[in-house]
Amino acid sequence: MRPITRRVLALLALLCVGLLALGALPSYLGTGDPYYLTAEETDASGPAVNVTQFSAQQYPYLATALEEGRSDGYQRGQFGLKESFTHSPFDERDALATRQPDAERENRVLVEYDGTRYWVAVEQE
Repeated sequence: MRPITRRVLALLALLCVGLLALGALPSYLGTGDPYYLTAEETDASGPAVNVTQFSAQQYPYLATALEEGRSDGYQRGQFGLKESFTHSPFDERDALATRQPDAERENRVLVEYDGTRYWVAVEQE
């Protein structure tokens, strides 16, 4: 194999490893107190997002919050780098608000799951 070919292959291998690291590494980075997606049962009326048929793979924080009241913790990364590469509770709250803008009030979203209504919000402890 020619030296130039070896260098090109080595560069491609390093590029692939670097891209894989960018996909996996940010989930391990995090600073500060964690954020949680919370679901609190309510009697509130008005427009709500129906999440009875939602995908737990698409909304993992929401699935845990509806089941346990609070999702797993999420720590933001330094310099905003982590948020560009990872899925967060903020993404899920914003996606719910986008589906039904009238259901959002004071940074909370009113959702309906199996006939029960919940306020879903991102909170920090």
